[in-house]
Amino acid sequence: MAVEVDGPPPSRGRSETAGDIASTTEARDLPALRKSTLQPHTYNTSSLGLRIAADASAALSAGALVAPLITMIDKAIIENASGAAPLSQSLRTSFTTLLTRPHRFLFSKPFALILTLYSGTYLTANLLDTTKSTVNNTPPSRTTSGPSKFLATSAANLSLCLYKDSQFTRLFGTVSTARPVPTPTYILFAVRDSMTIFASFNLPPLLAPAIPLSAAAEKYVSRASVAQFLAPAGVQLFSTPLHLLGLDLYNRNGETGWRDRMRKVRVDWLKSSVARMARIVPAFGVGGVVNTGVRRGLMERLENAGGGAIGLV
Repeated sequence: MAVEVDGPPPSRGRSETAGDIASTTEARDLPALRKSTLQPHTYNTSSLGLRIAADASAALSAGALVAPLITMIDKAIIENASGAAPLSQSLRTSFTTLLTRPHRFLFSKPFALILTLYSGTYLTANLLDTTKSTVNNTPPSRTTSGPSKFLATSAANLSLCLYKDSQFTRLFGTVSTARPVPTPTYILFAVRDSMTIFASFNLPPLLAPAIPLSAAAEKYVSRASVAQFLAPAGVQLFSTPLHLLGLDLYNRNGETGWRDRMRKVRVDWLKSSVARMARIVPAFGVGGVVNTGVRRGLMERLENAGGGAIGLV
């Protein structure tokens, strides 16, 4: 015979009850957790082909704008260093050719080299912005900054500039039969360009707070803008001797003594530094502004037309 015992059911332990609650919570949240885990990453791939075309158009526009002046200056510096023509005479000859026979100037190898150098540098920066916009699912008109952009742009600029300088040295140097550019010249050119790139991208933020600008002047121009122009221009006073020495190592054979080489560098230093300052301002100032402005305008048109929508897989 079974004996019934009146009273409340036996109590359960606290740990057992907590385990039931946790199990119930996990079972309830499992679908949501599984859904969030399996949800694919979204990419902004809308009109990607048109966006790349906009990157190329902006880079080519900026490169074409600055290339004529920089071609004249680079040619004049090398011809002056080699003794082929004084700086002013070379500039005058190039300017006359551009005015009277523009087709000959614009379809020349020197112009093509400069156009490739700066268009390639701007295009590298633009494509990196588009890549980040696609991967991070952000608006196409947004630009970025940081180590990745600095390294990519520096690598493109340095490699293209070294090739350009080797060709200019052969075209306008004193050697009648073009010979290979010596390794020390390449090294000097690489250090020269590294100094310019550092002064263009890294130095301005450090220099800007120390620039003495009155409150009235800051209404028209910021310290950052002044630093952006002063830093790359000022560093030419220190990098130009490397440039001139590299040219001299190519133009004159190894029998020339170092005292004679230093004297040649000292004679040409000031006017060549001023000339290189004149080419840096349009290259990293005007050209950069044009590239950024044209790209932003084209990308905003795509966004307004629905071609830059975000949230696409």
